Parts: sequence; structure tokens; C-alpha cells
Amino acid sequence: MSATTTAPARAGLATSIAIVGGLFFILGFFTWLNGPLITFVQLAFDVSEISAFLVLMVFYLSYFFLALPASWILRRTGMKKGLALSLVVMAVGALAFGQFATWRIFGGALASLFVLGGGMALLQTSVNPYISILGPIESAARRIALMGICNKVAGILAPLLLGTLVLHGVGDLAAEAAAADAATRDALLSDFAGSIRGFYLVMSTLLLLAAVAILFSPLPEVRAEEANAIPAGAGGGDRRSIFQFPHLWLGVLCLFVYVGVEVMAGDAIGTYGHAFGLPLDQTKFFTSFTLAAMLLGYLVGLALIPRFVSQERWLSVSAVLGVLFSLGALLTEGYVSVGFVAALGFANAMMWPAIFPLAIRGLGSFTQMGSALLVMGIAGGAIIPQAFAVLKQYYDFQWVFAALMVPCYLYILYYALRGHRAGLPAGR
Repeated sequence: MSATTTAPARAGLATSIAIVGGLFFILGFFTWLNGPLITFVQLAFDVSEISAFLVLMVFYLSYFFLALPASWILRRTGMKKGLALSLVVMAVGALAFGQFATWRIFGGALASLFVLGGGMALLQTSVNPYISILGPIESAARRIALMGICNKVAGILAPLLLGTLVLHGVGDLAAEAAAADAATRDALLSDFAGSIRGFYLVMSTLLLLAAVAILFSPLPEVRAEEANAIPAGAGGGDRRSIFQFPHLWLGVLCLFVYVGVEVMAGDAIGTYGHAFGLPLDQTKFFTSFTLAAMLLGYLVGLALIPRFVSQERWLSVSAVLGVLFSLGALLTEGYVSVGFVAALGFANAMMWPAIFPLAIRGLGSFTQMGSALLVMGIAGGAIIPQAFAVLKQYYDFQWVFAALMVPCYLYILYYALRGHRAGLPAGR
């Protein structure tokens, strides 16, 4: 049975895609705030670069710890109530972060980001499999690419808004604070920290309004066990355990390394550029360059998949580009090297849209559990950038960057060529 036939007739496919696109916009906005937020946290809380990178670690580890509980919650609430609940949790986390930042309580701010990430884990666990099985699984990458455009448009706007409204003049402020006495420095940083409260208050309010809108939306339920199953007798329809799907587990690792390289290219690019001595007032906007490259990658993917190239073939091309751009960043310096890092956004663009549907293909009643495991793989965004922040204290940052990125892209290439077929019947 196709996924489209399981959806109630009262909600058209276009309406469902538009609603889910709005949710991906929300995901993108809060995900890609993390890059400039590292700059904010390091200055506002007066902490080291390694400590500032805890923003990424705490945020992305929340996916690891909360994705499975999210799948259990969704089984109880159903999709619409679960989606609304996820937005409420995100609103609480956003409101708390703004308050703890104003008070300059670093632990409280990190805990708030964990809560925010928990709401996003609940949202991710639901919307990704939903959009994957809303139509034929073979064209899922195309639908997810459309969602990715919504995600990355929000991601481009997020650092621009935060950079303009909160981080305006951050380079001059950092220099002024460094030259001031202790009391003046504390006053300057307290005023700076408090400037983010209004930004997050507005975001929290919008999230609550979105939660109410979802409850009253025509978004239908889609039954994964009917829409995404290998037919009985086809070599996989009678599987009784999640451990009987090796392509899923290889996909979890693939998503882990993918999110790691995505965050490195998007959120760590400002730190990478600053290591060349580039000014903070420029590096705070570098995340937007990576996301612009990702947006271009999504548009190319939409044009090519699946009409001219399969999602797995384009995944392999993207992995090769990732290796080449990483080596380009290593072999150049300054703005050119940063340009290669930003170009990784193009290579990364179609990876999530390809990996996720390939990994959940044929899971049937295990689709929600498999999706939760894949969302746990988002923890790669915590581990790999933190390794970069630590190792660059002891070794050349360009070599550290390449040493982390190239092996990840090589594994993605393996999954594209062979791993996604592991354990599946021939022809799947």
C-alpha cells in the first residue's frame, strides 16, 4: 500500500507538505542559531572557547538522550498532539535560556538548551519519518529536500537576525571589555548578556502560537506500518526485531558522522575563520554562507532526484565532494579556506534527505523506533565539533579539521555505495 493512500482525504498532500515545511523552518531557525550563539556565550559568560562549544554538545546530546522517550511519547499522544507538545517544550527552553543568559548563569543556560533540544528531538522524531513516507519512499529525498529548503532559509535568517539584533558591534565590545577593569567589565558583559532576553522571549511566544495552530490544523495521521513495510514473503516482511535491519544501524552511524560534519561546516565555521585572525564582526555571519551553499544544494537535488539520479547515487557524489572540499580547506588559507568550508554546505545538503529514507526503508511497524534511533545519531553534532575545539588547542586547526572531516565523508560514501542495502531483499 502506498503512503499516500493511508492519509485521510480531508487533507491534501500539498497542505500537509506546507504545514510540515513550517515545522522544518522552526527546526532550522533554532538549530542554526548555535553557530553565532557560541560567540555570544563565550563573551557573555566570559568562558573559554572549549566551554563555549558546550552549547553544541549539550544541544545535540539532548537528541541522543531524548529521542527514544520521544518515540514513546508519540505513540501515546499521536502525531498532532505530539507535534504541539514538542513546540511547547521548545518554548519553555527558549524562555528559560533568555532568562538564564540575562542572569549570566552558565549552567542554567546550558540546561535550557538541553530542554530546547529535547523539544526538537520530539519534533524531529515525528516529522522526518512523516515526510519520508507521505509518498513513495524512492522519491523521499525530493520531499525532504523541499523541507530542507525551508530549514536552511530559516538557518540563513537566524544568524543574520542574532548577529544584527544581539551581536552588533561584538568585536568592539570584546576589545573594550578586555581593556576594562573588573567592575566595568562585569557591567559591560551583563548589559550584553541581557540583550538576548527579548529575542528569545519573542521566539518563545511564536512557538506557543505555532503549537496552538498545529492542534487546529488539518494535518493527517500516516500509519508507518502500512506505508513503509517490506511485503510479507519478500524476504523481510516477517521480521520481529529492530536488530534484524542492519541497514538501519549502519544508517544511524552514517547520520552520526553526517550531522558531525554538517555542524562543523555550519556552526564551527566562525571559530575556524577566527583562527586565521579574521575579525569577530565578520565571522559571526559565516554560518549564513554555509547555509546559502546548502540551499543551492537543495535546489540542485530537487531538480535531479529522482528523475535523473537516484538518492543513493547523489549521496555518493556528495560524499566525494565533501572529501575534496575538506582537502581544499586544508591546502589553502584565510578567506579561500573558509570558502571551501562554506562550500561543504553544498556537499552536505542532500545527505540527510538521502540517508534518512534509505535507513528507514522497509521498517514497517519499526519505523517510529528506527526514526528515534536515527535522531539519536544527531549526537554526532555534539561529539565531532567538541573534538575539534579540544584538539585545535594542541595541533594545527586546519589539520584537525581535515582529520575529522575526511574519514566521516568516506564512511558516508560507503553507506551510499553498499551500506544502505545491507540485509534488504534484492532490488530494495
